[in-house]
Amino acid sequence: MKLLRIGALGEEAPAVLGEDGRVFALSGLTGDIDGAFLASGGIDRARAALAAGELPEVDPAGLRIGAPVARPGKVVCVGLNYRDHAEETGAPVPSRPVVFMKDPSTVVGPYDRVLIPRGSVKTDWEVELAVVMGHQARYLADPADAADCIAGYTISNDVSEREFQLEFSAQWDLGKSCETFNPMGPWLVTADEVGDPQALGLRLAVNGELRQDGNTKNMIFDIAHLVWYLSQYMVLNPGDVINTGTPAGVALGLPGTPYLCDGDAVELSIDGLGTQRQTFRNA
Repeated sequence: MKLLRIGALGEEAPAVLGEDGRVFALSGLTGDIDGAFLASGGIDRARAALAAGELPEVDPAGLRIGAPVARPGKVVCVGLNYRDHAEETGAPVPSRPVVFMKDPSTVVGPYDRVLIPRGSVKTDWEVELAVVMGHQARYLADPADAADCIAGYTISNDVSEREFQLEFSAQWDLGKSCETFNPMGPWLVTADEVGDPQALGLRLAVNGELRQDGNTKNMIFDIAHLVWYLSQYMVLNPGDVINTGTPAGVALGLPGTPYLCDGDAVELSIDGLGTQRQTFRNA
């Protein structure tokens, strides 16, 4: 099942995308697609209501699509999680996951404008598989326990300003938490529909030129391991998001380092999770 949120910024309404492409409102079941909805069996209720024909149809024409999860409590990111990406940036292949946090307010819709920060000369792209938590994960005993805690998956663009990230501070936060730096969506695809999350192709193009073309099978640390590992150090709550890393092909690692400029268009896709597209503009 594919869940989405449609409407103007701050006025998004919850909805579900049917197998035939029609969109149905979930406002009778929940006020939003958030941690409370996911933790309380909301996905099962939505599935049952859709199957029973109880949901009113919505015409999405002309409506904005927002991020598929409202107000994540936290966005946890894993860096250098593809060997080819670590190698292209000159970083050693990590022996443990490289973990950093991203301000949840960076989350915007999949087609929203992304702002290049004032003073930026190294704004970069990163297509990533994002995990959305459906149940709390706290001190999981084994990576095999992770699947029961995952609601589903979506696409994230972990936009990064490399000068802010790598040159201005020993921490990565400055280059990761600029406004609009985490487009997400278009859908939250439930885990049962995704199938094996370690067999998904992911791609990113800039102005129509393919830059990233990878597969989640090449993650250094797989999703089950990441959820288990993170649960040893923090509580993952329903609605929290984990950005799981990006494959090679970012501007930082390309010849000439072709960082993003005003007017550039970036398009991302992951198998089964849809496509998102952003135009970058100067803040």
